[in-house]
Amino acid sequence: MTINCKGNLIDLTLPKIMGILNITPNSFFDGGKYADDNSVLQQVEKMLVDGATFIDVGAYSSKPNAEFVSENEEVSRLLPVIDLVLKHFPETLISVDTFRAIVAKKAIENGACIINDISAGSLDENMMQTVAKLQVPYIMMHMKGNPQTMQSLAQYENIVKEMLFYFSEKVAQARSLGINDLIIDPGFGFAKTLEQNFEAMNKLDLFQMLELPLLVGISRKSMIYKTLETSAEFALNGTTVLNTIALQKGAKILRVHDVKEALECVKLYNSLIG
Repeated sequence: MTINCKGNLIDLTLPKIMGILNITPNSFFDGGKYADDNSVLQQVEKMLVDGATFIDVGAYSSKPNAEFVSENEEVSRLLPVIDLVLKHFPETLISVDTFRAIVAKKAIENGACIINDISAGSLDENMMQTVAKLQVPYIMMHMKGNPQTMQSLAQYENIVKEMLFYFSEKVAQARSLGINDLIIDPGFGFAKTLEQNFEAMNKLDLFQMLELPLLVGISRKSMIYKTLETSAEFALNGTTVLNTIALQKGAKILRVHDVKEALECVKLYNSLIG
């Protein structure tokens, strides 16, 4: 349960927090909030002080029906932010949320150290080969289609069984290319109905059979706020509840907007298990 980031072994035996930094104008919760250097630095500093081990930077919103963004636009959004963060906080472990091999390569060359791919290589046939050459940890998420089509593809006979088969194939492909550090993400909200999201959460412990670290990203998502008949703005309490359940079922990384509250979940959970 360790991953190698820039030569440092990160032990995931005690779950870690990944703070979300969306530098997109249209993300579902915080779109447009971090559009200038000061707001970016303030948010990164807050997340690091609050206890984030990783900062996940995204320059292409993957919400349902998200607008298309060109590779050039994604790179032009992303690289200045990586440079800015590392200039002010040089020890930061930056994960980059992208499904494009070219973007991944440029991000790592500019100081990022993890690739977080919502498609597990399905949207760019060069992604896994690129990650293998870069020798960085690779987060593989479950989804179908792309952000524009995924909500129409939520058909499963047995969702958890199909997800496990999907991951077994993706892991085998990644291993055959020589990718050492793999992390799996069930992809809550991606090509899944409300009911399917909760079924996946309920059976999350089954994913431990893959013997890989499990990342859970349910922060302020619609499975919470639609169930509670509220909005993403008021979904922090629900996020905390499901993060706690995810920890009980084996999650090793919580990807969140609210680092302080997520770390409190980890601390209390760790005290509970002793």
